[in-house]
Amino acid sequence: MKKWLRAQGGWWLAWLALSVAGAAWLARAELAQLQQDFETDARIAHRLMSQQVVQYDAVLATLALLQPGAADAARTPEADVVTDAPAARPEQRLASVYPSILRVQRREDGGAWPDGPNAAAYVAAETASRQRRRAALAMADLPNGRYALVIGATPVSYALDIDLASTVHSQDWPMDRAHSPVRVAIEHAGQSWTLQPGRPIDGGWRFGFRKELASSSQAFDVVATRDVGWRELPWRWMAGWALAMAALLFGASALQRQRVARRRAEELLRLGQVARLNSLGELSAGLAHELNQPLTAVLANTQAARRLLEDEPPDLATARGAMTKAVEQARRAADVVGRLRRVIERPDAGGDARPLVLQEVVRNALHLLAPEFVQRGVVPQFDAAAQAPVRVQAEAVALEQIVHNLLMNALQSLDKVPASERHLSVSVVRNGTEGVLNVTDTGTGIAPEALPRLFEPFFSTREGGLGLGLSLSETLASGMGGSLSAANTAARGARFTLLLPLVATAEGRA
Repeated sequence: MKKWLRAQGGWWLAWLALSVAGAAWLARAELAQLQQDFETDARIAHRLMSQQVVQYDAVLATLALLQPGAADAARTPEADVVTDAPAARPEQRLASVYPSILRVQRREDGGAWPDGPNAAAYVAAETASRQRRRAALAMADLPNGRYALVIGATPVSYALDIDLASTVHSQDWPMDRAHSPVRVAIEHAGQSWTLQPGRPIDGGWRFGFRKELASSSQAFDVVATRDVGWRELPWRWMAGWALAMAALLFGASALQRQRVARRRAEELLRLGQVARLNSLGELSAGLAHELNQPLTAVLANTQAARRLLEDEPPDLATARGAMTKAVEQARRAADVVGRLRRVIERPDAGGDARPLVLQEVVRNALHLLAPEFVQRGVVPQFDAAAQAPVRVQAEAVALEQIVHNLLMNALQSLDKVPASERHLSVSVVRNGTEGVLNVTDTGTGIAPEALPRLFEPFFSTREGGLGLGLSLSETLASGMGGSLSAANTAARGARFTLLLPLVATAEGRA
């Protein structure tokens, strides 16, 4: 399981990076949308409030223009008490048109504001109104949602007592005041009136909006805030994105594994074909070696027999003819073997030598044999990055076949020991003008009597083996100007050492 996780580590990191990036993008898009919705609602609320307060200015300006007639101007103070009735004061009917106007007060020239506790504030507001020629704020009691607006005129000045809670009707309000998470308040001079409580939370993100109402007489700020918690993020979309990335990367990983497996199979097939051709060459060389000696002996014996038979008695003509035929057949057999060897003889191993990085060849061979290592539970130890590249002069296919044969021999030797004791290490070093490749295993080792014959053709310590792999590898190494040797390790197992000439530098050094 650990090996699989290590092998898939890159894919897991890619999935994590893509999932985090996608989730961040989705969260940012959702926050941007929430902020846009919040600002839209806040602007609508500001516009509605501005429309209402501008109407209050317009109401006062209209009252100031529509001054009472001469009869009202001649009215005595005693009559004022009578004419204070709603029927005699038309402005008192404004409350039925504007529910937010709680009361309309008036002060005639020479009179006083009827609101005793706040009379001074009304007087100051009237003075400011006359100076500015517009309505002025007389009293602001925002904690209770009330304020008064005054306009100074002649002969009558007017004041409106306004209820903030009734300023905007619920059907016109852009949000659900009871459930909306947006808090909306009116602020002025350190006072505040909450129009909508919202839903404040700790942590997360906060959006803010502040803008003064569109009335110079009512310098109130509309302040809106919106708290966004972690629960409001698009977790379903984020989870869906993560699953989509997992499916995508899983498909890409499967496709890559399929491609790698196909390449590995093609490379193993190529090496197998080369190995069979080289084995045929080695087989023909061994057959020629094995058959030439007895055929030479047959040839020499038959020639001697013919000379003897040529002696007296001369009655041995038939024997002479038989011996002549034996000589001809022996020569024919030798010719047949020679022709066979020429037809399937392995080409010169060093004919296509070129500079190769020994670590790269080993890494490629380990990659090709990765399924074999996994099947046997062997983790090869090879650190290609521990030193500078070792460049050798060698033929690529021949070197690949040697390394492949050495690794396969090591794996076959490890099959004979318990799985917990199977260890294989590969090292690449420099030694003077040679590159050295060591393949060491903890298998059963090489029997002392087999060690001198290990590289002979057709000699094998494995049942059913042809005995051509190591012989071929040694022949290939020699053909490239190198050598291949084997020895038992001190503890248990064997070490095969391949020596190849290093690539000469421009100064002539290796």
